Amino acid sequence: MIIIPARLNSSRFTNKILVDILGLPMVIRTAKRVESLDKVVIATDSQEVIDIAKEYGFDAVMTSSEHQSGTDRINEAVNKLNLNENEIIVNVQADEPFIEQEVVQAVINRVSKIKENNEDIMIVSCHKEISSEFADDPNLVKVVVDEKSNAIYFSRAKVPYNRDHYENSLYNGHLGIYGFTKKSLNKFCSLESSKLENIEKLEQLRAIDNGYKIAMVKVESKSFGIDTQEDLDNALSIFKK
Repeated sequence: MIIIPARLNSSRFTNKILVDILGLPMVIRTAKRVESLDKVVIATDSQEVIDIAKEYGFDAVMTSSEHQSGTDRINEAVNKLNLNENEIIVNVQADEPFIEQEVVQAVINRVSKIKENNEDIMIVSCHKEISSEFADDPNLVKVVVDEKSNAIYFSRAKVPYNRDHYENSLYNGHLGIYGFTKKSLNKFCSLESSKLENIEKLEQLRAIDNGYKIAMVKVESKSFGIDTQEDLDNALSIFKK
């Protein structure tokens, strides 16, 4: 199941999940991008979003307005839906209206393989190569991976540090898509917020801080999360072409 956490209020971009994206509210445009892959449910704290979801034929679940993260929101939703503990859950952010189906499918495939092989992995996510220039943006999260493609660290800082100034250095830009089983999702959300998570304001660091593994899948993607009006203007200039 694909669950889209959709908090209406945003500190940086008021009601951004409802802004028009090529004729549709952003959250609906995102849902339509992935609806052919699996059942899509929107988890929200807003009756307005519930009504809009129904208008466009999507199921929606009302969740608490107190959640500090999208993952906590989808955890409440999956528990309300009484899903099996082995059900694969994919968290696709509401502000990814141009996400490619292939990217989400890659995450689903990796979670399936983890289940099949009983691997010691809590979360699956993905990354793409980005230039040094893009890596300068603290809104674009970077991830450092090990030789087994597991995440070592996520940061808003430009990591790893290019000490010798290699030309054409590439960085790993994190895409905010997460795959779990219901069991691993429940476990993650039972953990206390961690020190690193609170410093960077990156919830995935909670897993690493507590000794759990995050498997990373390398993908190709032109999509990016929309956090500001500038991001929106940039995205529309790219995807209208």
